[in-house]
Amino acid sequence: MLWRAEMNMGRGGSGAASLLASTPTQSAEHVDATTSLANLVVDLQARGLRVEVPLERRQGGAGPTDSGMLWVGGFPITVPTDNVAAAGSPYALKAEDEGYAIFEGSQRLATASPQQRPRFYDLSTADGIPYWKIGLLHLDSFASTVIQTCSYWGNDDQCKFCGIGLSLDSGRTIVKKSPEQLAEVAAAAKELDGAVDATLTTGSSNGVDRGARYVARCGHAVKEATGLPVEVQFEPPKKLEVIDEVADLGIDSVGIHVESFDPAVLAHVAPAKARTGIDNYFRAWERAVDCFGEGQVSTYVILGMGEDPELTVQGCRRAIDMGVFPFVVPIRPVAGSLMQDVIPPDRAYTERIYRQVGAYMAERGMDASAPKAGCTRCKACSGQQGVQPLLQIGRRPVQISHAG
Repeated sequence: MLWRAEMNMGRGGSGAASLLASTPTQSAEHVDATTSLANLVVDLQARGLRVEVPLERRQGGAGPTDSGMLWVGGFPITVPTDNVAAAGSPYALKAEDEGYAIFEGSQRLATASPQQRPRFYDLSTADGIPYWKIGLLHLDSFASTVIQTCSYWGNDDQCKFCGIGLSLDSGRTIVKKSPEQLAEVAAAAKELDGAVDATLTTGSSNGVDRGARYVARCGHAVKEATGLPVEVQFEPPKKLEVIDEVADLGIDSVGIHVESFDPAVLAHVAPAKARTGIDNYFRAWERAVDCFGEGQVSTYVILGMGEDPELTVQGCRRAIDMGVFPFVVPIRPVAGSLMQDVIPPDRAYTERIYRQVGAYMAERGMDASAPKAGCTRCKACSGQQGVQPLLQIGRRPVQISHAG
């Protein structure tokens, strides 16, 4: 069949300057600086960045991979730097007399501040394991996959967008991090490099808890050692009371990631998640919101996999009504994954969904700054943060309900 991704992932042909010039009532020279910067952030997420200077990058494997980590005009952003889209991007990161900037051709668009190599990467444990094999710094967030294996990997259930096994195969990590190791490395990340939170995830297991108990134990150890707010991420456990156990360990936030609200797309790209069923994600979220509070439960929603935009927005709205934060991101093709050749969706497509989801969050009173830890606290992998200032929607006094 003709897979819908071919219809939804068209390439944008114009750069930031021409996008701004299309505003009917203003020339590009008079466009508000916030609007200009927001358009650039969203377009960078879609089209990537050519890098002409040294830049701390994450290549291969799980997490924000094949990407550069930097601040653009004050926005934290992970931007594709090592895929097909980035190679053809009109945007380039170049050096100036003082620092870096983003250019389109000869036009300077914004100041850029790259993440420096974290100092804790130069340390090792007593038994000789480099700290960077245990945890990484994603801008200002300490992050680790605590178990680098997944019951879905290498079989018919493998999530096509995922690269969890690639990091291990390349020798860039170890198969299982202990709570003690993670506490040690997270403390160094906080002390030496200013980490402000910790985000811990795991591959899914076949157990009743799907790996939630172990990642929560690791999160508890990190919180005890550092005092940092901690998010842990896991699949919906087979018994929902496991979520209560995670909360009892003092975890601040949880990510339970459905990836797509389109059942047909989910069945194609993540068969095991599809068998769990979207409704079971909603049941897990409802239990988690009861435990952690509104805005402290999140789900990734990936754009550009062929999804129906209306189903996507409807699912996000239903999640928001429950107090769940939908973290909407464009697909980031991982080199070596089953979707490595997918072209990310263009700016017009992602921005349209960002605007609808962001407007509904504002209408329902969901504060984008509420998350204490995790991807929704950092926000660097989504262009949503760039669109939010453009919405100009005041918060309305509507209480978020717990409708299922």
